[in-house]
Amino acid sequence: MKKIVKMKDKVTIIIGVALCTLFLIGLATTLTRSMMIGFFDVLPVYILMGMVIVMMFYEAFIDKK
Repeated sequence: MKKIVKMKDKVTIIIGVALCTLFLIGLATTLTRSMMIGFFDVLPVYILMGMVIVMMFYEAFIDKK
C-alpha cells in the first residue's frame, strides 16, 4: 500500500512541476513578443525564472530531509 501512495505522490509532483515550468517559460517568452521590449529588458526576468525553476526542481526531487 505504501508503494502505491509514494508512486501517486511522485506522479503528482512530476505533473505539478511540469505544469508550473511550462507556465513560467510561457510567461517569460510572452514578454519577448513585443517589439518595444528588447532582450536586455527581459534578461532579469529570464534569470529569475531560471532560478525559480531550479529551486522548484531542487525542492521537489533533491531535498529529501
